[in-house]
Amino acid sequence: MPMSKIAVIGGGSFGTVVANIIAQNGYDVRFWMRSEELVAEVNEFHENKQYLPGYSLSESVVATTNMAEAVTASEIIFVAVPSSSFRQVVKDLVSHGAESAILVSTTKGIESGTFLLMSQILNQEAPQARVGVLSGPNLAKEIAKNDITGTVIASNHQYVRDIVKSVLRSKFFRVYTNDDMFGVELGGSLKNIYAIIAGIAAAIGMGHNTNSMLVTRSLTEMARFGKELGADPMTFLGLSGVGDLVVTCSSPLSRNYRIGLALGEGKSIEAAIIEVGQVAEGINTVKLVKEKAAELDVYMPLVIGLYRIIYEGESMEEILSSLMLGEQSLDVEFAAYEDKVLIQGS
Repeated sequence: MPMSKIAVIGGGSFGTVVANIIAQNGYDVRFWMRSEELVAEVNEFHENKQYLPGYSLSESVVATTNMAEAVTASEIIFVAVPSSSFRQVVKDLVSHGAESAILVSTTKGIESGTFLLMSQILNQEAPQARVGVLSGPNLAKEIAKNDITGTVIASNHQYVRDIVKSVLRSKFFRVYTNDDMFGVELGGSLKNIYAIIAGIAAAIGMGHNTNSMLVTRSLTEMARFGKELGADPMTFLGLSGVGDLVVTCSSPLSRNYRIGLALGEGKSIEAAIIEVGQVAEGINTVKLVKEKAAELDVYMPLVIGLYRIIYEGESMEEILSSLMLGEQSLDVEFAAYEDKVLIQGS
């Protein structure tokens, strides 16, 4: 599809690989970063040494700290910044005339204080924009190595799904589509919680059987919670749900999994965050989801367990014991027939 300029907002590892894929497809990419030092590095050496050392960037990726320069005349803007700064960054780009562009969030998080997902923030701050969400099992370092990867672009607009799929096409990066934007985005946010739990379990010596149980029960919690908020539970069976959950609950490339490893080794949450050195969205998300689950009366023992580990000093062994003694024991809670979803007890 004809398109002259695309912007990527956020200079982390995922923003870097997205910018490079788009540039390799023949588009001019303006890459907004906060750091003048990183901007100079990208423009001179075509490498983001802080986040992806050794990953060569196309000369069509032009970095800048100037938001106006990045977003002016950009037809698609990918926003890849932490959830804590997402709203302010969106306000900044909208102030520079980006409100009519296609805005795509790649951020997997929930806003503190509002329990809004990033697409909802985009709709609030840029009501004229067509909004999409990009999510899936997308470890940036593996994408940088050209490992075969799948992702999902979700939007209420067919045009957004089609055009994002087009600009991100790659021999190694396959883009699937979904119209359940809320479910796709919620899956990407919730899985961060369970990746921390899996990391803790691995650190204290739990094996593959335990990891498999944790992943499966985590998926059940995600679908249960998502349905209560209006998402399609079947969405969680796709790349943005079970796909993302599996990879983040088993790979040391996942920041949230590494946080869990550090916690399982006895480090404090503060020390774990320092050790990982990057934002781990699951730390913020677990508190928000625990509070929302209580408000909605949704049964989420793993979320409650991780909250108690982080904020109340409980041990992982106690959490696993509570899971084994949990009140619900139905293996599969959702079935796709008749009215599409059957829930235990409904």
